[in-house]
Amino acid sequence: MAILKIHEKDNVAVAIDKINKGEITTLGSASITTLDQIDKGHKIALADIKQGENVIKYGFPIGHATTDIKSGEWVHSYNIKTNLSKISSYEYNPHLSNTEIIETDHTFKGYIREDGGVGVRNEIWIIPTVSCVNKNASIIAQSASKKFADVENVEGIYEYTHPYGCSQLGQDHLNTQTILANLVNHPNAGGVLVLGLGCENNNIEEFKKVLGPYNTDRVKFLVAQEVEDEIQAGVELIGELVEYASRYERKDCPVSELVVGLKCGGSDGFSGITANPLVGSFSDKLISYGGSTILTEVPEMFGAETILMNRAINRKVFNETVKLINDFKEYFMGYNQPIYENPSPGNKKGGITTLEEKSLGCTQKGGTSDVVDVLHYGDMVKKKGLSILNGPGNDMVASTVLAAAGCQVILFTTGRGTPLGTAVPTVKISTNSDLYNRKSNWMDFDAGRLLSGETMEKLTDELMDYVLDIASGAKNKAEEMGFREIAIFKNGVTL
Repeated sequence: MAILKIHEKDNVAVAIDKINKGEITTLGSASITTLDQIDKGHKIALADIKQGENVIKYGFPIGHATTDIKSGEWVHSYNIKTNLSKISSYEYNPHLSNTEIIETDHTFKGYIREDGGVGVRNEIWIIPTVSCVNKNASIIAQSASKKFADVENVEGIYEYTHPYGCSQLGQDHLNTQTILANLVNHPNAGGVLVLGLGCENNNIEEFKKVLGPYNTDRVKFLVAQEVEDEIQAGVELIGELVEYASRYERKDCPVSELVVGLKCGGSDGFSGITANPLVGSFSDKLISYGGSTILTEVPEMFGAETILMNRAINRKVFNETVKLINDFKEYFMGYNQPIYENPSPGNKKGGITTLEEKSLGCTQKGGTSDVVDVLHYGDMVKKKGLSILNGPGNDMVASTVLAAAGCQVILFTTGRGTPLGTAVPTVKISTNSDLYNRKSNWMDFDAGRLLSGETMEKLTDELMDYVLDIASGAKNKAEEMGFREIAIFKNGVTL
């Protein structure tokens, strides 16, 4: 199979392998002579496309031809341009799936917290209130990890540093506080040390106002300026948290307790053919079991947003989705930036040409389930089912906001490869088998097998089993390599 036509309406196909100029490739009973060299993942015209005519992939326009394109010609940035405009008006035309919840015996072994939350890790986290104590947090984590390495049931001690917590105003300051507070409350943390400096905007007393009620056994606070040796004091407090967290043991939990984040990065021409549809199939199955998934990366919905809008469970959710999309467009316009400044160079090298094309692939991670809720940046998940979360496409910022929304695991699809890991297990799913085999130290699951005959049903079941193994304590590649970072969205001034 040299080329793949995704939808019957498409006037382009995707090269499964590199095609040399002059090669004859077949699609059904048709034969096409390739007029250019076409790398794998890139598009070939299946028919003549006139200048100004839409280029169709996935059954939807992904842009228009900027010149006449001949059958067999390479279709990419030099002859196609986005159709995207600025602020848009939308009509609600609901196409709901009305997913039925089915009984299942799928379970995972998680940690049931006193507040009813369920974690898939029992770790100790150190959360700095301000960047000034980032290094102190790292030293405390290293020292405590050595001292308490053999404590049963505690799965590691980790710090989550960031560049903020002071010299911020307004919404930026609140964003920092909210994301950090959500991480403090995350069920994957069996215990948390909040480490402050003492003179920062986000000092501990101010931070507590955003944090709200907390368990004094599970959350400890330390102001570095108020003790003689903050490293020693921090390690002592970690000892108390370790003692508390060690009481927890893994127990059988229903799969309906899982909240899984959906993310892509370093996409390629196969992302919308293999990994993203696979994650969408997983999402639908988890939701049918009563679980929850969260889709973010709002700018990577542009051009495919109506698909999600028409799956809104009601008009209220539809209106919130419209506002989400247009507010993000206004954010771009407020800085005099084009809303279609995407895909990235790596995306283009992998075969993606326009933002519509990227978005039509990206949104497939949300499957076909109804959209039950729209979450603001920093909101926690509130409803079972598929929610849309306000966040940018940036890999680390988006992964962090998914974790802060309550995701215990994130599924991250990629066609270019990335070692990224955040505060919760981040499962890397390759769009092609070459990447999976070449970067075996990064990649966890190979969706490229869909191109070699594996069925979507079989791989969906495999991915479900794999996620349940991760939720039950198995480590993924990013965890094994120690890749754990967070990043917080910033918009305003720095003092």
